Amino acid sequence: MVNKKICESLNKAFLKVKLLRQDINKFKDNLEILLRITDKEINEKEEFHKNNLTTFLKDTYYSTNHYINTQDNNDLVIYNGKDINSKIGVIIETKRPNNTTEMIMSDKFNCKALQQLLLYYLRERITNNNFEIKYLIITNIYDWFVFRADLFERLFYQDKFLVKQFNDFQEKRLTSEKTKLFYESIAFNAINKVKLELKENCVNFNLKDYEKEEDLSLTLLYKFLSPQHLLKLPFANDSNSLDQGFYSELLHIIGLTEVKQGSKKLIERLPENKRYQGSLLENTIYQLDTYNKLDNLTNLSDYGNN
Repeated sequence: MVNKKICESLNKAFLKVKLLRQDINKFKDNLEILLRITDKEINEKEEFHKNNLTTFLKDTYYSTNHYINTQDNNDLVIYNGKDINSKIGVIIETKRPNNTTEMIMSDKFNCKALQQLLLYYLRERITNNNFEIKYLIITNIYDWFVFRADLFERLFYQDKFLVKQFNDFQEKRLTSEKTKLFYESIAFNAINKVKLELKENCVNFNLKDYEKEEDLSLTLLYKFLSPQHLLKLPFANDSNSLDQGFYSELLHIIGLTEVKQGSKKLIERLPENKRYQGSLLENTIYQLDTYNKLDNLTNLSDYGNN
């Protein structure tokens, strides 16, 4: 079973990237562990399930380069970098698997989980001036509802009336300081106005559907939850990213090297003791010097002193 929305949301070039067998196997193993623990301890508190989700994400993708933890009132966040000095890239609202009262569902969209996510988004976007948020997620481990941050930007951040109400709430200028007021009187109305568009642009899936899935579906899910997608990182086939191996080989063929000068990276001719005649640059210089090719140029000084 291929989830059409997952497939459509992934970068077309990223879809073509081949994954290592060991990465897929690790993903399958970690997913199996997550679901087995969740099934067994389904009645545990939200914090228990949140910790298991954190372990799954860290062990599968994020432990090396991205910090994951709670932050203020946010249930779970994924940072764009290795520590809290970087900006938050993903906000995750977690619910217990059996918390059907607050959890978002296809037929119960405007619920407390989404209202909470909206409050956390506005605090991060407005109060913390964070414009590096990429995705917002609601999950109870099994069900996932994933929203692009640019959708929230357009539907909520650019809603001047909502922003004014949020600022009034934050500055305690309303009749109550309790979040219940924000959820039931502010967020509920704001979400209701755009509910259909939110539903249409939300990616929804259930992890239990992937327990016995074939590699194609698992590959798509693996890519969807990866930092390359959720944090919009460059990947090997990304036309906007640089293949480091190709770049190094190209410099070698030409006869150049990259050097650091302060905070800048410069490309220069290789030092004299490392130059080799077979490089494109050295061969060109040899040809120019040996056969006096520059003598054939008129207005040679127009090209510089060297």
